[in-house]
Amino acid sequence: MSKTCLVTGGAGFIGCALSPLLAETFSRVVAFDNLHPQVHPTAERPAALDSRVEFVKGDVTSPEDWDVVLKDFAPDVVIHLAAETGTGQSLMEASRHAHVNVTGTTQMLDALVRHEALPKRIVLTSSRAVYGEGAWKAADGSLVYPGQRSREQLERAEWDFEGLKTLPFNSHTTRPDPTSVYGSTKLAQEHILSSWCLALGVTPVMLRLQNVYGPGQSLSNPYTGIVSLFAQMAKDGKSIPVYEDGEIIRDFVFIDDVANAIFAATLHTQGTREPYDIGSGEATSVAELAQIIADHYGAPAPHITGAYRHGDVRHASCTIEESKQVLEWAPNVMVAEGVRILCNWIDTGKR
Repeated sequence: MSKTCLVTGGAGFIGCALSPLLAETFSRVVAFDNLHPQVHPTAERPAALDSRVEFVKGDVTSPEDWDVVLKDFAPDVVIHLAAETGTGQSLMEASRHAHVNVTGTTQMLDALVRHEALPKRIVLTSSRAVYGEGAWKAADGSLVYPGQRSREQLERAEWDFEGLKTLPFNSHTTRPDPTSVYGSTKLAQEHILSSWCLALGVTPVMLRLQNVYGPGQSLSNPYTGIVSLFAQMAKDGKSIPVYEDGEIIRDFVFIDDVANAIFAATLHTQGTREPYDIGSGEATSVAELAQIIADHYGAPAPHITGAYRHGDVRHASCTIEESKQVLEWAPNVMVAEGVRILCNWIDTGKR
């Protein structure tokens, strides 16, 4: 039996990496994307999007654009990638992030109802940003949710929470507590999608992605992520500036591993009310990342700046055992290898 798949934001970084997997499996794949200039400077269909995938240019916030997409197409699976990203950017452009991430999601759901095109499942790429600072452990073993670091705390260079030890995120045990507008809109997406799907008999599958990087990232987008930004600095022979004291922790997950996780989510799970954490399972400090990249290019040593960004969390990593088991998936590329692959791609100049 033929199956069809609709991918919102399907011409983006993740959508392009995912497209060959989908094209091999589904009889029809449609990528719906507005080609935002922050990601697509030329506003053209990207070469990395598999040629077997149909492309429809349009905006997820527009009912009229949705009517064009769904006029002769009832997808079996929807993969909802379309979103405005960027923690810092969302503080300055809160309305745009809310409009695309929240209203765009509700417009999609309304359109599916309007066209009587309910899919069997919807896969949402959410974000580790929904956790905020997450749970920390006190000396007595109790869990504490310290919330967002205050402006005064950051100005005093008090990067951690005194007397507390950070813990990796886990969707089954860590309470969401976003510290950015972006994280708040992603959590809203989860709640909206879960409520709608469970009411209408559609299977929701939600993936909370850690910091995604790898070949195919937009190198012109200042909000695309620090891995590619650091790589370009080191390639130019510059010393990489590292914020706070360098001990900010992140889980950097390679693009191919993310694409494989999303693909598995379309096939290998019945869905649960709990999202799946998608990362490498490897916690890396930003200082470590910067040194790996500097060493690759023979660039000057990174330098600690003591600067900070409001809304950034101190530690963000996750446990992935449940995701590995249920999705029948596992990451294959750890950060040292992934950085080498990304840098080699940047060096070739092939975009």
